[in-house]
Amino acid sequence: MSWQDKLRPVEPYVAGEQPKIVDVIKLNTNENPYGPSETIKEVLKNIDIDKLRLYPSSDADDLKKALANYYHLNEDQVFLGNGSDEVLALTFLTFFNGTDPVLFPDITYSFYPVYCDLYQMKYQQIPLDADFKINLAAFNQPNSGIIFPNPNAPTGLLVDLEFIETILQNNQDSIVVIDEAYIDFGGTSCVPLINKYDNLIVTQTYSKSRSLAGIRLGIALGSKEAIKHLYDVKNSFNSYPIDYLAQQVCLASILDDQDTKTKCAKVIKTREWVKEELKQLGFIVPDSYAIFVFVKHPDISGEELFLALRKVGIIVRHWNQPRIEEYLRISIGTDEQMKRLISFLKKYLQK
Repeated sequence: MSWQDKLRPVEPYVAGEQPKIVDVIKLNTNENPYGPSETIKEVLKNIDIDKLRLYPSSDADDLKKALANYYHLNEDQVFLGNGSDEVLALTFLTFFNGTDPVLFPDITYSFYPVYCDLYQMKYQQIPLDADFKINLAAFNQPNSGIIFPNPNAPTGLLVDLEFIETILQNNQDSIVVIDEAYIDFGGTSCVPLINKYDNLIVTQTYSKSRSLAGIRLGIALGSKEAIKHLYDVKNSFNSYPIDYLAQQVCLASILDDQDTKTKCAKVIKTREWVKEELKQLGFIVPDSYAIFVFVKHPDISGEELFLALRKVGIIVRHWNQPRIEEYLRISIGTDEQMKRLISFLKKYLQK
């Protein structure tokens, strides 16, 4: 027997491509097309560089207090992690340890099955219906936990608070995680339900609406008891996940919320224009409340369109996966970028 025989087999998550070629329109990883606020630029100019030789505050007290005030929660209901992917990974490890399967949709964030395989958890993927909507009744079965994004990814579809409350009420012996990575682009957050349901965990990220994908901050919000257990697990791995720069930058962002709202409004306006333009070109366009649209053309394969766009330097996301292999997920860029996308598609479809 060799050391290779003792490895844990896992098929890792494949992130969206970060192209090394220059002069591309990058619409494949749902990054905000608008940069961080001017307030953050000032913070970075005035960073005390000598503090970088010191460990950061392990509790990130100032940032946690600001977040608690922002969400109208207590500080002990706020969890901080190194990006929402780390928060989600720790959430799986903390809460989903029963003998029944973890439940999530079959078309959703593709990191969920990776976590389950890594931790050797049973899971069941609940099929979305023909319109990519989540089947509420299918989640009413024995489980070790439930998770889904709202809006869902990559479909962009949204469920309302009544839908979420029904799942919470029907699964009171399990933690229900609502992944709100895209909630600021058109949905209503379920954070106000936290003090009503102690089995609810809400995760959010600073990577999308706050234009800080390069900083890496994710949060989880929940009951005092649930968040305590999450910190117990986190502190068994890393006591300093939020570095000094991230704490200062993210604090400035939460205190400059109007900048975020303004940029989200710009993204939403562009998204709605893109949806209508694509429909006029014959695309099938499910409704989207996220920073992307999820579309297919009835006469041209998703792979063909993906490659044609890539050839002219427009990078979008395509999955060779059953049920969605004909679809493209297109992040919303600036108005100019999206006009170039639509212009190319008009010419390509006329061939």
